[in-house]
Amino acid sequence: MNRIVQALHVLYLLVLIPGHASSQEHPSLTITKEGVVNIQRELGELPLFDVSLEQVKVQVDAEISSGIDVPIPKDYSGGYTHERHKLNYLTMQKAGLLYQVLDDEKYAIYVRDMLMQYADMYPTLPLHPKERSYARGKLFWQCLNDANWLVYTSQAYDCIYEWLSKKQRQDLEINLFRPFADFLSTGNPKFFNRIHNHSTWGNAAVGMIGLVMDDDELVQKALYGLPDDNIEPNAKDNDGGFIKTENGKSGFLANLDEPFSPDGYYTEGPYYQRYAMYPFLIFAQSLHNARPELGIFEFKDSVLLKSVNTLLQLTDKNGDFFALNDAQKGMSYQTSSLVTAVDLSYYYGGKDTSLLHIAEQQGKVILSDAGMEVAKGVNQNTSRPFKRKSMQFSDGANGKQGGLSVLRSKDESLTLVFKYTAQGLSHGHYDKLSYSLYEQGKEVVQDYGMVRYVNIEQKGGGNYLKENNTWAKQTIAHNTLVKDETSHFQGTYEIGSKYHSNLYFFDASNSKVQIISAVESNAYTDTQMHRTMAMIEEETYGKPFVFDILRVNSQKPAKYDLPLHYLGQPIQFGFDYQATATLEPLGTANGYQHIFLEGKGQFRKKSNATFSWMHQNHFYTLTTIVSQNEQFLLGRLGANDPQYNLRRDPVIIHRKEKTKDALFVSIMEPHGSYSPVTEMAKNAKSNIEHIEVIYNNKDYIGVQIKGKNWLDKIFILANTENDKSKKHRLTINGKLYEWVGPYTYQNKK
Repeated sequence: MNRIVQALHVLYLLVLIPGHASSQEHPSLTITKEGVVNIQRELGELPLFDVSLEQVKVQVDAEISSGIDVPIPKDYSGGYTHERHKLNYLTMQKAGLLYQVLDDEKYAIYVRDMLMQYADMYPTLPLHPKERSYARGKLFWQCLNDANWLVYTSQAYDCIYEWLSKKQRQDLEINLFRPFADFLSTGNPKFFNRIHNHSTWGNAAVGMIGLVMDDDELVQKALYGLPDDNIEPNAKDNDGGFIKTENGKSGFLANLDEPFSPDGYYTEGPYYQRYAMYPFLIFAQSLHNARPELGIFEFKDSVLLKSVNTLLQLTDKNGDFFALNDAQKGMSYQTSSLVTAVDLSYYYGGKDTSLLHIAEQQGKVILSDAGMEVAKGVNQNTSRPFKRKSMQFSDGANGKQGGLSVLRSKDESLTLVFKYTAQGLSHGHYDKLSYSLYEQGKEVVQDYGMVRYVNIEQKGGGNYLKENNTWAKQTIAHNTLVKDETSHFQGTYEIGSKYHSNLYFFDASNSKVQIISAVESNAYTDTQMHRTMAMIEEETYGKPFVFDILRVNSQKPAKYDLPLHYLGQPIQFGFDYQATATLEPLGTANGYQHIFLEGKGQFRKKSNATFSWMHQNHFYTLTTIVSQNEQFLLGRLGANDPQYNLRRDPVIIHRKEKTKDALFVSIMEPHGSYSPVTEMAKNAKSNIEHIEVIYNNKDYIGVQIKGKNWLDKIFILANTENDKSKKHRLTINGKLYEWVGPYTYQNKK
C-alpha cells in the first residue's frame, strides 16, 4: 500500500513539474547572470571582495578535499550529525557561488554530488529521533533547522540549475525539494503559519525553492501562508506562542508586517532580529530578482531596509547587540547575517555610505552584486562614520505598542537602554520598564539574557534550559519593579501578549539632560508604575550620571522589590548590614528560588543609602533614598541550580514592605577608575552627596540633588501632564519654579 501511495505521489509531482520548461533564468535568487558578468569584470580590482572570495574558496576547497558526508540524523545542536548537516548546507551555498563567479566546474560537481546523496536519503527519513520540539524536523531536531538547510541549499541549486541535466533536476525535485517544501509547510502548519522568526525561515525556505523550481503554488504558500483548513483550532507551539495572528494572517508578508514597527524595530528584540534578518533579506532579494512586480523592498514604507539601520543602532560601542528578551550576549554585527544585511541594505537602500564604515569593520562582503558594490564603495574611500545616537524605537505593527529607548552620552561613553515594549512574542521576557547600562560598550548594570549555551551539546543539546523559564524570563531577573514576589502578568504569555507599556515622553534634544519616561498599568492588577530615567551631564564631574524615579500607585499595600543586577566587586556599603551565616534561597518561586541571600541591611530612619562597586577597573555608586524599615538585600545567583546552568552573578535588592504607594528615587553614577599598573585609584568616591524628595503629590515630584563642586540642582517632573508646550508654575518651600514641558532640571533657588 505504501508503494502505491509513493507511486501516486511521484506521478503527481511529474504532472506538477513537467520538466520545468520555463523561460526563467538561473541564477536568479541572490545572484544574477548580469551580476556574475559584472563581478568577473571586477575580479582583482576590489581588495575587500577579493579577500572575501579567497576566504570562501579556502573554506570550500578544504571541504571538497575532505569528502562528502551525509550522515543519518540523530543529534541535538552541537552534536556531530547536526553540525555536519549545517556545514553541508553552508558549504553548498558557497560552492554554488564559487561555481558562478569562478566558472570552475568542480564546485558544481560538489554541489550536485551532495544533493544527490540527500535525494537518495530523504525519501526514507523518518522524523528526527529527538522529540523535544513542537515541530520535529527530519535532518535536524526541529523544523527550524530544516528550513535553514533549504534556504541555503536553494541558493546552491539555483547556481547550478542550468548546469544540471533535465533528468537530474527532476530527480532532485521529485525526491528531495518538493517533499522537503511540503514537509515544512502543509506537513507542519504549526511551524509554518506562525508570526515568529521560525516561520520566517520556513516561509523563505519554501518560497525560495519554489522560485528556483518556478512553482507558483509554493511561492504563494510562502507569501500568504496556508489556508485555514490546515490549522487546528487554537493551536499553540511549545514556546507558548499562538500559531496565527488574530486577523488570521500568516506567511512571509504577515511576518514582515506584524513583528516590525514602522521604525524597523523587531518585537522579539535585536538578538532574534539579527537571526531573522537573513531569511527576510535573502528571500526579499530573491523576490526582487524573480518577481520584481511585488515591489518587496517598498513593502510597508521600506521597513525591511529601514530595519537594518535600526538593528545597527541597537548595538553598544563595540558593536554587540543589546541583550533584550531571549538573547545570547556577545552577538555582534560581525555575524554573517549582518554582513549580508549591511551589503543588501547598501545596495538596495540608496547606498548609505555610513554602511560602508560597518562593512570595513566586518572585513568581508557577500559574493554577489551587492557585495561587489560595497567593496567598490570602500575602494573609492566614500565611507563615512556610522553614528550611533540617542533614539526612540516604537514597537508593534502600527508603532503603538510601547517601545525601546536608547540614551547615549555625547561621546557614547555611557549608554542607557530602557525597555517599555510589547511582550516580544514567545521569546519575550516579563520585565516592563526595565533598563540596562553600559560604559564604553561594557555592561555595568546587566540584563541577564537567556539561559542557553547555543550549540554546546553538553548543555541540554545546545537548547534552552529550564532555568530560562524559572529565572531569565522572570521579572526579578531584570532591573525593574517586582510586586509581592510575583512576575509581571503572572509570568503568563497569554496575559503578557495582550498588553504593552505606554510612552509618557522622550526627549534627547538637550545633550546635557536626556530623558525617557513611560507608564505600565497592566503588569499587576490595580497597580500603575511610572518610571522616568534621565542621563545628566555635569561638566565638572567628567562622566554623566543616571537619575531614576519609579513611582508606584496601588489600591492596597504590598511588598515591592527593586533589584539592581550590577556586575563587579562591591567596594563599599554606605549602610550597616548583616551577612547571613547560612546561604538559603530568597524565595520559593518566580525566580526568587535561584537567589542566595548573602546579607541584609535594615534602615531605621529616612536617609540616603549608598553602594559602591568596581567593574573592569571602573568605579560606580548607587545613591538611593530610603525610609524607615526598608531593606537592602544582598544576593547572588546559584540557588536550586544543581547543573550550574546559571552564572553566579550578584544582585542588590531595595525592598519596601506593607507599602501602598511606593516611590523609588536613586542616582547611578560612574565616577572613576583604577590602574593595576600604577596601582592608583582616581575619583574612587562618588560626587553625589545627597538627594532628597522636597515635593511630592499626584501632579508633581521635586528632587533636590546636591554634590561636589557646589552642585545644588532640582529636578521636577510633572506626573500627569506630558505636553511639551505646557507651561508650569510650582512653589516649593516658598520659592517659585517656572518651566515649559513635562520636566525641568535647574539650579535650586
